[in-house]
Amino acid sequence: MLQFKHPARLAGLSAAVFLILAAARLGDEEAETIRSFYGVHRVATTSDGQFRLLSHGTTLHGAQKIRDENGRLFEGPLEAITYNHTSGNISHAIEAIRAAQGRLNNVSVIGVGTGSLACRRQAGESWTFYEIDRTVINIVKDSSRFTFLSSCAPDAPIVLGDARLTVAGAEDGSVDLLIVDAFSSDAIPIHLMTQEAIALYVRKLSARGSLVLHISNRNMELASVVAAVGGANGLAVFRGGPEGRTNVGRYITDSEVVVLSRSGEDVGDLATRSGWQRYEARSGIQPWTDDYADVIGAVWRRMRPHQ
Repeated sequence: MLQFKHPARLAGLSAAVFLILAAARLGDEEAETIRSFYGVHRVATTSDGQFRLLSHGTTLHGAQKIRDENGRLFEGPLEAITYNHTSGNISHAIEAIRAAQGRLNNVSVIGVGTGSLACRRQAGESWTFYEIDRTVINIVKDSSRFTFLSSCAPDAPIVLGDARLTVAGAEDGSVDLLIVDAFSSDAIPIHLMTQEAIALYVRKLSARGSLVLHISNRNMELASVVAAVGGANGLAVFRGGPEGRTNVGRYITDSEVVVLSRSGEDVGDLATRSGWQRYEARSGIQPWTDDYADVIGAVWRRMRPHQ
């Protein structure tokens, strides 16, 4: 059985999320609240004017640096921060998978957030985003709020709808990298990580394609669930845990990420990178399906990481 060796890091991840949201709420100079069918979105500027933030419910989902320390408009290289910073697990996964394949032709991303993942695109790659909330699409495409998408991938299509339905329309075997970065408040929607959902994603992957799931969660332990689901689909599973990179002042946050692939060779050197390891299913944990999800067990494991 594989247990968490560093529960303090997991506690630190949760603490960082709370601290960053607290900073956003206590330091707003200006903010707008936008309600949609899926909840309340909040676009705010920090009191020092340096960052613009996007939150949903009680969780920060993205930020962009808009001014420097002297109050001037920030003119440096556009930098993805929060979970998508250059030293984070999502970026590591993209880099390793791209290197293993030589190049990425087609990339699909479920969940658009502030659009910062678009800045991980390289020349010649075709990226498609899938988003269920039209309000989020309107926010991310408004360059007066965030400029990641308009600057890094202005031609990238955003497909509106539930990803379980819209991704199903993609051609089988056509996607080299599929990233699931969708959240409902602070949790990945369960129906996007079940055995049936993973089977759908795998059908869309190319021969050496890989699947990346962002599973950061302050209430539930989900890595072992994804490992069980991956095992049920005959996939190799790799986990990248929190590495203590959180910097509240710069809005850089740790993340927990799981990568699934048909073969360990398809993720290159990922398992040798700091914080990453091959992850085996834990005894007694069943894969979640469209008909079964042990949410209470996931909450209990987060509370008692040694068990």
